[in-house]
Amino acid sequence: MRALPNDEFAREVMRIARTEEPFQPRFDYDPDGDCIEFVFQPDPFYAERLDDLVTVYYSQETGEVIGSLIKGVRGFCKRVLETSPGFRIVFDDGRVKLEHIFLAQLLSRKDIRPDDLASVTYPKLMRAAEESDAQAEVGVC
Repeated sequence: MRALPNDEFAREVMRIARTEEPFQPRFDYDPDGDCIEFVFQPDPFYAERLDDLVTVYYSQETGEVIGSLIKGVRGFCKRVLETSPGFRIVFDDGRVKLEHIFLAQLLSRKDIRPDDLASVTYPKLMRAAEESDAQAEVGVC
């Protein structure tokens, strides 16, 4: 192995860096765990449970919301369909937009106050899900 001159080393580093795909928001449904993981920024993160449905991922660098884990998706969809018939069109075809899950959960919570963490966090998750067109195939709820 030989040492590379600085300019050749710089060219090699730039070549490797260019071949890397740019980050794309990721949303995956795990049928075994019945959960959806949604990550829209590639930062290292820590997690905090928001409520019985959503765990929020926060950037370790900025503290901003960068993703979430939604647990019990099929049960949640069934519960929403039973209690809120207006959401039938949104949840009935097997594909679910994550922004609709976040909205349904936000609207179903009676305990949220304007100064509550959920009142700030859910709109951030809804915007990110809408911007990235995050959808999951969860089957018929």
